[in-house]
Amino acid sequence: MADERDSAGVRFPPPFVYLGALLLGLEAERFVPLRSFSLDLRLLAATGALLFVAGATMMLAAAGLFRRLGTNIPPSRPTTLIATTGPYRWTRNPMYLGMALIYAGLAIGFDGPIAIALLPLVLIVIQTQVIAREERYLESKFGDDYRRYKVEVRRWF
Repeated sequence: MADERDSAGVRFPPPFVYLGALLLGLEAERFVPLRSFSLDLRLLAATGALLFVAGATMMLAAAGLFRRLGTNIPPSRPTTLIATTGPYRWTRNPMYLGMALIYAGLAIGFDGPIAIALLPLVLIVIQTQVIAREERYLESKFGDDYRRYKVEVRRWF
C-alpha cells in the first residue's frame, strides 16, 4: 500500500464536485424557473455540444498522457512525475479545465442558467480544495522542477 502522505490529500473526487453542482443547478430549474438563455434551441445545442466535445477531448488527452507516462490520475494517489507535454504544455490543469468545459456544455445545452451561475463557485472549490493542495504537494515532491513549470505554464489557460 502506498504511503498516504505521498498524495495531494484530495479526499473528494473532483468529477463529483462538478457533477454534483451541475445536477443541483439543473434540478433547481424545476423549482426556480429562470428565464432561459433566450437563444435558439439549435444554437444552445450546438454551443453545448462544442464545449462538451472540447472538454472531453482535453480530458481524454490528459488522462491518456498520464496512462502512457505511468502516473496516477486521481489526486488522492501518488504521482511519479510532472507531465509537461500534450495539453500540459498550455495549462497545468487540463483535466479540471476539461471538466469545466463539459459542465458548461451540458448546462448550456440543457438551457440551465442556474447551473451556469454555479460554475464559478465550482471553480473556486476546485481551486482552493483541489488545485492548491496539488500544487503544494507537487512543489514539495518535485521542488525546483515544479516551480519552473509553474512559471512557464498557466494554471488554467
